[in-house]
Amino acid sequence: MTGGQVTLDRRPVLRGVDLTVCAGEVVAVLGANGSGKSTLIRALLGLTPLSGGSTLLYGEPPARFRQWSRVGYVPQRLAVGGGVPATVREVVASGRIARQRRLRPTSAEDRAAVADALEAVGLSGRAGDPVQSLSGGQQQRVLIARALAGGPDTFVMDEPTAGVDAESQRLLADTLTTLVMEGRTIVLVAHELGPMEPLITRGVVVKDGVIAHDGRPPSPEGECARPGHQHIHPHAAETTAGPLADWTVKP
Repeated sequence: MTGGQVTLDRRPVLRGVDLTVCAGEVVAVLGANGSGKSTLIRALLGLTPLSGGSTLLYGEPPARFRQWSRVGYVPQRLAVGGGVPATVREVVASGRIARQRRLRPTSAEDRAAVADALEAVGLSGRAGDPVQSLSGGQQQRVLIARALAGGPDTFVMDEPTAGVDAESQRLLADTLTTLVMEGRTIVLVAHELGPMEPLITRGVVVKDGVIAHDGRPPSPEGECARPGHQHIHPHAAETTAGPLADWTVKP
């Protein structure tokens, strides 16, 4: 992203943001509620339109980007609508769509990818259950499994641990550890890193719509370092980061 600006309801949410993510990085986007960190993630993917500046995905603007199988997006929550309830397996299988040709039947490779993804998040035994029957933490694991099933190069996760129990956080950390070992790129929004902290290679702190810190992941101190503390603010000096190149997930 170069000079990224987002205005919502006539209010500036992002103001001149420059950010680059390179292949193999594990980047945590941190910040207080309302700082603009989730908007930043959505703007990077073209899900929220820019009012100024530009963003690229593997060298292409989001509107022209076609290699969506390379990007796995995990939103904050699962949208569960009315009608016929979807099963856990069906939701996870939807992560294979970007890799399937039109009218092509589900292949053995697709089924294996879905099964592996369910096992990775500990939900193999719930595959046939309606997603509505799962807890919030389990539904978040379904979203992660959906992204895993697609086998992307880059994972973008918007607060994957928000409202998630300790067991789910540990499972997520284990899953991310495997992805890091495979050389995948991970960008995640978080209030607290918990068991994922050792995996983070770079911390980006957003404050009032600008990047206040970009570099070594900030460490919790004092009261915030105590077990069980819920982080609702970034732990970093509020220094202005120097300008970076335009957002690109570089192969």
